[in-house]
Amino acid sequence: MHFLGPFSVPLGAFLMVVIIVAITTMSRMREKELAAHQQLRQQEMEHERKMKEMEIEKAKLELEKARATKTG
Repeated sequence: MHFLGPFSVPLGAFLMVVIIVAITTMSRMREKELAAHQQLRQQEMEHERKMKEMEIEKAKLELEKARATKTG
């Protein structure tokens, strides 16, 4: 342990910097991941809304077709 005596302070400082950089990097990666999930969810909700609009339009067309064949 006597060998590490003069190197312990610089080594400790270096390790502290490495840990701080790692935590910051992980935090940024997590933020990007959450943003990507949020964007994906928004796109999914928009797709569902469009699908419902198309179903409503399809139902209207089927109703018009049924009325046209009934009267015609």
